[in-house]
Amino acid sequence: MSTDAQQDSEEFHDWQRWHEGRIVAVAAPHGPLSLTGTHWLADHPEGRIPAVPGLWREDGDEVVLVATPEDGLTVDAEPLDGEVRLGADRGPVDASRVAQGDRRLVVLSREGLWAVRDFDPQSPTRQAFRTVDATPYDPKWSLDGTFRPYDSDRTVRVENADGRERGLGLSGEIAFTVDGAEHTLQVAVEPDGSLWAVFADATSGKSSYRFRFLRPPAPDGDGRVRIDFNRALLPPCAFADHFICPFPPPATPSPWPCPRGSGTASTADPSHPGREGRPHRPRQPQGCRGRPRCVPIRPKTHPCMAYRHPSILPISARQERDISGICMSSGARSRP
Repeated sequence: MSTDAQQDSEEFHDWQRWHEGRIVAVAAPHGPLSLTGTHWLADHPEGRIPAVPGLWREDGDEVVLVATPEDGLTVDAEPLDGEVRLGADRGPVDASRVAQGDRRLVVLSREGLWAVRDFDPQSPTRQAFRTVDATPYDPKWSLDGTFRPYDSDRTVRVENADGRERGLGLSGEIAFTVDGAEHTLQVAVEPDGSLWAVFADATSGKSSYRFRFLRPPAPDGDGRVRIDFNRALLPPCAFADHFICPFPPPATPSPWPCPRGSGTASTADPSHPGREGRPHRPRQPQGCRGRPRCVPIRPKTHPCMAYRHPSILPISARQERDISGICMSSGARSRP
């Protein structure tokens, strides 16, 4: 439990800035709350996607988009009248090539299948968002770990939030100790050397979301790494139903409880402005449903719907990706 002394520590204030920044990124105009659909082109062979302008079709390693001025689409900020060939978007959502006003239409590729994601800042989910519920900071849950790389990267098949099975790339595991017992987390290594884990624990689906993400920093030359479970992240599918987050690998769920980090996302009832509503719970596969009971932490000066607040320092593109939970990269490793 956090004490007054702990709340005066540098670690606590660093975590508080991180948590406040995370809420800002989640509530950003093109953050995860704005996703209104992931449309797989294979499900629309005629090329017409409901509520999405233009004609979209696959053509080998590219997507072909045909539009008229009436569609109101722009590509690279220029009006589109005719045909354009598109690859997968790999940068931030607001930097995607195709737009319609404030909407961003993001081209996605997963295991040879193409999709278009529709990010709309006016989405009802974003308008109803209130905060990310999290437990108070506890230094006990900032742990020393050891990264043990595999001899070679491996891919395991895991179910995703949309019910389909996809590959999840893994590069090694982190070993750490909780209350005298050793545990491990299977992790991927990101291009910058940092680590990424999808994990579940004894609180999953009960007092926290059914699984969460964790992004430890790069280990040092001896494999030592700091694991801060206070910074456990809600996956993007906790904010919008249309993400395809991977579930934890089979060996990751553990009976030990991790009562730290982000637990749920709370919304306000739109018909009663200012009143907190029930936590947002996207559809969950049978057996994963739970009733979250998390302690809300709300920044004193944070207006949830602001994209940047003066009290929050500017953050880099990588930091924004980390705190929002969105990764636009494509490839073998499963991503939201």
